[in-house]
Amino acid sequence: MRSLIIFFATGFYSGYAPIAPGTAGSVVGLVVVWLAFGPLWMHSPALCLLVFALAFAIACWISDRAEKIFDNHDDGRIVIDEVLGMAATMFGNPLTFGWMMLGFLLFRVADVVKPWPASLIDRRMRNGAGVMLDDLAAAIYANIVLHLIVRLL
Repeated sequence: MRSLIIFFATGFYSGYAPIAPGTAGSVVGLVVVWLAFGPLWMHSPALCLLVFALAFAIACWISDRAEKIFDNHDDGRIVIDEVLGMAATMFGNPLTFGWMMLGFLLFRVADVVKPWPASLIDRRMRNGAGVMLDDLAAAIYANIVLHLIVRLL
């Protein structure tokens, strides 16, 4: 079980990238969006959101266990939050190369800057849900900005 937790928590080991593991996890997120969430969204947006919610709940549990394994809150190797953050960023947005790259950039900026309430969640929550929720908050900001840009262009 420990190996599976590490495998998923590190975004298929992308969290072990020597430079910018969160960015590496976000790249994995783009692949997951392209291969799984995108086609599911095209089939049924409601089912896609349900699968995302289930994946998010499981990711909270995985992140909590990974923190205990790594003995560090929100350890840099834990990037499952970035993987699902990219999925949340891209929900309802076009899944063409250009829009996905812009979504990637917007999410990375929001994840690093941590606008409120992401910053509050990041400072106050100390469990797997805290690991996940600050990135979800950043992804929601990135999603909204991306939707606005899509509508304006």
